[in-house]
Amino acid sequence: MTATAASILHRPWWAGPKPSPLAYRTLIFLLVCLIAFITLYPLLWMMVTALKSEVEIAQNPVALYVADARPSNFLEAWDAVRPFFMNSVMLAALSVSGVLVVSSLAGYAFARLEFPGKNIAFLFILATAIVPSIVYVLPQYLLFQKIGWIDTFYPLWVPRAFTPVFGTFLMRQAFKTVPRELEDAALVDGANRFQIFLRVMLPQTKPALAAVGIFTFIESWNDLFGPLIFVNSLEKQTLPLALAQFRGEFFTTVSTLMAASAITVIPVIVVYLFAQKYFVEAI
Repeated sequence: MTATAASILHRPWWAGPKPSPLAYRTLIFLLVCLIAFITLYPLLWMMVTALKSEVEIAQNPVALYVADARPSNFLEAWDAVRPFFMNSVMLAALSVSGVLVVSSLAGYAFARLEFPGKNIAFLFILATAIVPSIVYVLPQYLLFQKIGWIDTFYPLWVPRAFTPVFGTFLMRQAFKTVPRELEDAALVDGANRFQIFLRVMLPQTKPALAAVGIFTFIESWNDLFGPLIFVNSLEKQTLPLALAQFRGEFFTTVSTLMAASAITVIPVIVVYLFAQKYFVEAI
């Protein structure tokens, strides 16, 4: 047996002839399509079910086609969740604006300024991220009760806006990547520290700002636990809690529930589509 024949016989199976580039790309494309379908199927099912009648849902609940589309389901759902939708929009706007302001200022301070105990303070800030949120729910509730914040919107956005641990970390890392020469040039031109931050440094960190804003928006928009604990009035509830009103004790209107769920999901998709360029660049 020649050396060439022996090497072929003892060659492992994974070292055989490689597939052609076209076959390889086709395989990857089919695999990506399969993963995308598995990921998007719940969303597609929700959208399709929102257009069905209750009879059609009962006959074939998993089908991705509609025999008799009923757009009126969305109108009924919108009439029911409109006040809660506006509450969620307001809280998300307050949370995002507050987090962006506080995290950008704190991130710039930790990245560029020198002050005693900076590294220790940043270490303590990061350490708070490992504490489960359920641990301090009771102290928060007692504190908010003492200052009269129960059944108001303040507990739903003030703690999130003024304690942005992840946002501070991400903005600090973003500011550290900006060349120091830009800052030095602005100092030579006579700009003060706040002007440097606002006009020179902040525009360089748009991708990080977009990532922080998207994460904060999703966290605020999907918050169920906060309104459940701190808000008692029906008119102050948010969308995640509003979905529960479509569930009855003996019967649930699935089509209207799915329509309301679609209304809840659409703003998140729209925000991501508008900011995906900066989000992907930051991540």
